[in-house]
Amino acid sequence: MFRTIRTTAVTALCCTVAGTSLVGCGVASEVRSGLESAAEEVMNEGQLFTGTKTLSVDGGSVHVSCSGGPAVGRPVIVLMAGLGDGLDTMADLQETLGETERVCSYDRFGEGESDPPEGPQSIADSGETLTAVLDDIAGEGPVVLAGHSLGGLIAARYAPDHLDQVAGLVLMDATSPTMMDDITGVIPESATGEGAQVRAQNLAVFQGENPENLTIESDAQVRSAGDIPVEVVQHGVPYLGEIPEYGDDLERVWAEGQERWLAVSTGSVLSTADESGHYIHVDQPDLAVGTIVRVMDEAAE
Repeated sequence: MFRTIRTTAVTALCCTVAGTSLVGCGVASEVRSGLESAAEEVMNEGQLFTGTKTLSVDGGSVHVSCSGGPAVGRPVIVLMAGLGDGLDTMADLQETLGETERVCSYDRFGEGESDPPEGPQSIADSGETLTAVLDDIAGEGPVVLAGHSLGGLIAARYAPDHLDQVAGLVLMDATSPTMMDDITGVIPESATGEGAQVRAQNLAVFQGENPENLTIESDAQVRSAGDIPVEVVQHGVPYLGEIPEYGDDLERVWAEGQERWLAVSTGSVLSTADESGHYIHVDQPDLAVGTIVRVMDEAAE
C-alpha cells in the first residue's frame, strides 16, 4: 500500500485510491467447508450461498461474494483486497479457486458496494467487520485469509487473536507494519518535487484520508500466530524505483517490511513474484493460486 504519483507506484504502496500512496488492494471469494450432513447444510444458509449478497453487520451493510461448494476437511478461503479496491479486483482469482475450493470475499466499509463507514475506523474495527463476515460464511469452521496489500496487513493483525479459526495466511505484497515510519524515514519533510508529493499523499492516506476513513498506524510489533502455515509473497518488479531520488530506498524498506511479516508464524516462508508489480494476483495469477492452494493443503493436514 504505497501511493505514488506514477500509477504503478501508486498501486504498489497503497492501492488505487487517487494520488500517491502505499496501501494495497485485493478481491473476491466464497464460503465454508466441513459440513457433515444435508441437515446441517440446510441450517447454515450463509455458509452455503453462491453469488453475491448484502450482509448486515454492526455499522452498516457489507457486500459479500462466495464461490464453490463446501468441501469436507478444507478451510474456506477468504480473499481480502487492498485499500481503494473492491472485491471485484480479485474476481478472477476467486473464480479460478472456486473451481476446487470454497472461496469468499467482501468489501470493507467504504469500498466497492459496501456502505460508507459511519465514522473514523481503525485496524481493530476492520477486524470486527471481518469477524462478522466469517461468522456468516464460515460459522466456526477454519479459514485461510489471503490478503493483498492493506488486506494482508489486516489479515496478519487479525490472525493472532483468532487462532481458533484462522488456519493459514497468504500475504501478497502486504502493507508493511511500519509503513508510515518507513516513508517518513526515507523521504524527509524537507523533500521537494515528486518526493514531497509522495510523502504528503501517503501520510494523508495513513491518517484517514481514504475511502474507509481508516487510520493506519505504524507498529513494529508483529504478534505471533503460532505455527500456522504462512506464505509472504513480495513483488519482484521494482516499480517504486521509478520515484526520483527516493525510489531505491523505498524498495528497500518495502522489502524489509515483507521480512518483518515472517514473524507472524514459525511456519512462515518468503518468496518473490519475479514478474509482478504490486498486484501479484493480477500479474502472476497462477503463482497466486498455487500459493493459496499450497497453504490450504498444509492447513487441512
